[in-house]
Amino acid sequence: MAELNRLRKSIDNIDAALVHLLAERFKCTQEVGSLKATHGLPPSDPSREARQITRLRELAADSELDPEFAEKWFTFVVSEVIHHHERIARER
Repeated sequence: MAELNRLRKSIDNIDAALVHLLAERFKCTQEVGSLKATHGLPPSDPSREARQITRLRELAADSELDPEFAEKWFTFVVSEVIHHHERIARER
């Protein structure tokens, strides 16, 4: 049980770090959304997203993480970012 508790504590710490990293990521993407709205750029950048997917799939494979999972995660996050960018553009 001590080993289980130790592992769960590590998982809890990692989860907290992931939440903080996502919050920081979204702060940056909010600024990107403001810049895009100011300059009349579209909320989505499919070519950048494709490059990021390729890069993240490679990083995942190198880290022994399923590249398919990494892509699904990224796609989920980007869909939320695009939603934020659309809202920012509407509010301007």
